[in-house]
Amino acid sequence: MWPLSIPKGLRQTFRPRRRLAIAEACLIGLVAALAAVFLKVASGWLGGWRVSVSHLAPAGIVLPAVGFSFGFLAGWLVDRFATEAKGSGIPQVKAALASFPIALDLRVALVKLLSCILALGSGLAIGRQGPTVQVGAALAGQLSALIPTSPDHRRQMIAAGAGAGLAAAFNAPLAGVLFAIEELLHDVSSFTLGTAILASFIGGVVSRLLGGRSLELNLQLTASQTSFSIPEIPFYLLLGVACGLLGALFCQGIFASLKFYQRVVRLSLPFRVGLAGMVSGAIVALLPVFFRDNTGMREFLLAGEASPQLAAIAFVAQFGLTLIAFGSGAPGGLFAPSLMLGSALGYLVGLLETNMVGYGTPTTYALAGMGAFFGAVSKAPITAIAIVFEMTTDFNLLLPLMIGSVTSYLVADAIKSGSIYDRILELNGIKLDKATPKEGILTQLKASDVMQQRVETLSSKMRVDEAVQAFSRSHHRGFPVVDNGKLVGIITQSDLAAIDRRALPPDTLLEAIMTPKPVTVGTKATLADVLYLLNRYQLSRLPVVEGRKLVGIITRADIIRVEADRLGGKNMEIGPRPQPSYVVYQTRSPSVGKGRLLVPLANPHTADALLQIAAAIARDRDYELVCLQIILVGRHNSPEETPVRTTSSRRLLRKAESIGRQWHLPVHTEVRVAHDVAFAILETIEIEHIDLLVMGWNAEPPSPGRIFGSAIDTAIRQAACEVVLVKLGATRGNGEEDREARGHSDAESKDVTASPRLPVTASSSYAQCPIPLWDRWLVPMGGGPNAECAVRLLPALVALGYAPKIRLCQVFKPSEAIPITPVLDRAAQNLRQQLDSHSGVWKGKSGRKAPIPVLGTHIRGNSVSEAVTQLAQFDGSDVVLLGASREGFLEQAIKGNIPCAIARGCDCTVILVRGKF
Repeated sequence: MWPLSIPKGLRQTFRPRRRLAIAEACLIGLVAALAAVFLKVASGWLGGWRVSVSHLAPAGIVLPAVGFSFGFLAGWLVDRFATEAKGSGIPQVKAALASFPIALDLRVALVKLLSCILALGSGLAIGRQGPTVQVGAALAGQLSALIPTSPDHRRQMIAAGAGAGLAAAFNAPLAGVLFAIEELLHDVSSFTLGTAILASFIGGVVSRLLGGRSLELNLQLTASQTSFSIPEIPFYLLLGVACGLLGALFCQGIFASLKFYQRVVRLSLPFRVGLAGMVSGAIVALLPVFFRDNTGMREFLLAGEASPQLAAIAFVAQFGLTLIAFGSGAPGGLFAPSLMLGSALGYLVGLLETNMVGYGTPTTYALAGMGAFFGAVSKAPITAIAIVFEMTTDFNLLLPLMIGSVTSYLVADAIKSGSIYDRILELNGIKLDKATPKEGILTQLKASDVMQQRVETLSSKMRVDEAVQAFSRSHHRGFPVVDNGKLVGIITQSDLAAIDRRALPPDTLLEAIMTPKPVTVGTKATLADVLYLLNRYQLSRLPVVEGRKLVGIITRADIIRVEADRLGGKNMEIGPRPQPSYVVYQTRSPSVGKGRLLVPLANPHTADALLQIAAAIARDRDYELVCLQIILVGRHNSPEETPVRTTSSRRLLRKAESIGRQWHLPVHTEVRVAHDVAFAILETIEIEHIDLLVMGWNAEPPSPGRIFGSAIDTAIRQAACEVVLVKLGATRGNGEEDREARGHSDAESKDVTASPRLPVTASSSYAQCPIPLWDRWLVPMGGGPNAECAVRLLPALVALGYAPKIRLCQVFKPSEAIPITPVLDRAAQNLRQQLDSHSGVWKGKSGRKAPIPVLGTHIRGNSVSEAVTQLAQFDGSDVVLLGASREGFLEQAIKGNIPCAIARGCDCTVILVRGKF
């Protein structure tokens, strides 16, 4: 990626344009073809060397030894440098195009290229066409990353690179285009077609020139003449049915093999691939000699010289060897094995037809079987037809290919719908949602639909001191600079902070310090392009122009608002945009903390509990408290001009100030008038430089389109700080009665009240505390980036209990074995050290200080939420503390919300933590 400090003159030059896309597609086609040719030549040479060595020495020793050594080295390369290069590569490309965080760059391309050469050279029954697709996509992703284009543009280029890789692998440009459209993007827009056609055409041409094929399109794959007649249609239907049934069986075998290696052959990837190479070599050594060369065996079948017994052996051997190879995770694809299996099966049906009727030739059936079997496996029948037709350029094959491929596709899809690549992704925990439209709201709406048309501007002839006064009177952090209706620059608070105004002459004009020729966006630009530019140049706003005329401005908050409306199921409002919130009441304390914690207050019944939680965290981290009350007004009213009553809001904020005094914390309060709660919270986070957000959470089942709730969904997805959600549970009891119920004396409770980790004031007695005593903590350890963030809160939160006890748990499916590595023991030990460093000792009944108990528990269950809920009820937990990944929040809207399921199933308090990103 280019650094963020791109010269201003180049920003407009390298903006997404059609000419840039054409040049990029041509370059992608070229590099994809070069990679495909290199893979073909290198793997062919290494495979030829393996076959020749097997003739010079005992094949039973040479083939297993070569298979293990090369397979081990291929697996080591993938495991050590790029795990994304495992397997076929097409599932990874599909996941990346669906916006899953899977890398496609030069590192992945190089590792895939080298490891696939070694895997093919080891004799594994896999293909090079699938890896070529991933290599082309990865090279396209790297090239797109070097040029500042939009995410949608980069997605199109990656698909074009994948199509170019397939076109170069098969010398079939049309098949590359169809594959990009049919299997990858499911999009037939002019931009997709144009880039895919260019890249695939150049990839196919370069591959033909460098791969030894000329540009003549009438070359036949075999010397035999193909034929087709009407009486043969029933036999081609029979071939389609057979390919559909056996293709579905082949797919099921693939998944069985993948699960077998995962659950039974519990070895590292290098040893799995090496073992597969050794077993494959031993099996091939027992077969006839020409089985050592997969390509030669397929051409032998197409030549029509094989016997029925040999064709049947070829089908069974290829079927089994492919399952052995692919299940190990070897870097290779299923294209070539599918074509080999189809040719053998078609050849057998052709022999049957020849003996019964005598109209056709086995070669025609073998070629039609290639397309039919591949269509059944990949669920891409159009691509299958195009591949075989372009390989042979024989029009006699079109009808047999169509009949066989469509029939096999329908039969296989009836048995098990969905692409094999999608199902492989699901096996690895990635589910592609086909129901979600490919063009979301970010591509449907334009900048003109979302921009604010009323824009405050400054003149370039204004003095700098006048500009400073304009900033002091406004809540904006930047102003467009306009002269005679034309945009000439932009000035921000950071620009003013970067200069020494005392060194400037008093009459210095704004044009001397403003940023000229700022990054702008047109009215027809999509929100995806706008968001990309905001992220690329680290901006908070973009002027919207028509030519040089300023017509509006669009901010991150505007995009957040439309996303929040979409999650909330609201209709998009085209017209006036919501205005920024307006502060109508504010108090300030000394800024002495190391950071700031924001608590939005809405419900007086839960405010005390939220404030106590926030105060405990703020005291532990030496943060200042910022308490926010939001008053909503209609979209047709201006927040700045609408009169509001702040009596109840100020009463709630005074309670926050009181709790701040108890905990000896500086407290800032403010009341904002706003159109949208989430919008106001995000504005406050940005303006007040918030480090952590604590929000209340209603765990009722969300409405369609929402996960936790409209405001929380937006905050948890967009807030640039750490977020803590609190669902308050049933109260177990307070004060003296609860202490006696827990078996503690009044004398002991006084000692706890005087603990240095609690507010040392008379009012801090837990008999007067408005929240329950939180002693029993349950912390599921599900991994992910936020599990540690949740655990880091424990030393602060246990101060809210009397005699805390912490249980860490890890959920396993009944079919999974509990790992020998003591993960929970190490986590518990680390947590004990953290608690000790925070003075985490408490007095027990004996009067002696004792560390806080930290236990580890393994539990089994088919559902994480059910297992955690049952353990919380069995253990009588007061609080369940969860940490979850950012991506999970977006996916839970469709696939099930685990935190909400736990919160609804438990009567206790549930706290959910999302770390800073």
